[in-house]
Amino acid sequence: MNYSSVVPSPSRADLTVVIPTYNERDRLAELVGQLFAAASSIAPTPLNLEVVIVDDNSPDGTGQLADELARTHNLRVIHRSGKLGLGTAVVAGFHVASAPVVGVMDADFSHPPSLISKLYLAFKKTNADVLVASRYIPGGSTPDWPFSRRLMSRVACLLARPLSPIRDAASGFFLIRADIAKTVSIKAGGFKICLELVVRGWPTRLAELPYRFDDRELGESKMSKREAAGYLIQLKDLYLLRWSKLNRPRRHYQRLSLADVERL
Repeated sequence: MNYSSVVPSPSRADLTVVIPTYNERDRLAELVGQLFAAASSIAPTPLNLEVVIVDDNSPDGTGQLADELARTHNLRVIHRSGKLGLGTAVVAGFHVASAPVVGVMDADFSHPPSLISKLYLAFKKTNADVLVASRYIPGGSTPDWPFSRRLMSRVACLLARPLSPIRDAASGFFLIRADIAKTVSIKAGGFKICLELVVRGWPTRLAELPYRFDDRELGESKMSKREAAGYLIQLKDLYLLRWSKLNRPRRHYQRLSLADVERL
């Protein structure tokens, strides 16, 4: 892996957001700009944000653009040799993160960058170990999805329900304590890394906050039959792990409402 230079911040970052990329050049600068604008909007003390771009050798020049953005933002870039899996990209980003809280989001605007400041404030206010941006609690939605995709996603989350109280365990938009994220040995290379962290790391304070998932505007969806098959294998491994370790600490789960978000 090669790492770009990082613009130093006056102190350690409060939050590191990891963004895996593949052919996301068209709107990457806009995404980065909106993330840092959201971080600076927190009053009275702006959020000290660090962004880590993990690029899988995008042929459209995403990695090169990310290097340019790193000259003017608190941003670093990991260049990988090819498409090595979303889960491994996230893990690579975690390992270079400087903040005590790390987050994950997509680069395609399906996860609203304007929400990052509220996610962080909710994380701190609830003293959470993990905070998941959820499509499947009241206030969350997936308005642009066809019925077949909505059904597949719902079934995936229902299959994971005995493993975790989180309703959107398949979410790719979440925050987690860095000390948990960096010590969990991830076994699955797919994009259901949130569930992997929640079961293997066993964080005890879990929270969900609703959001509207807007489907990709550019590029192709990450959903595939291969990913679905990989998820079933992942579930099998996580159920075996859960059944082998029954005496784990009890968990506290909190579901936030839209009204809670607006008051932050």
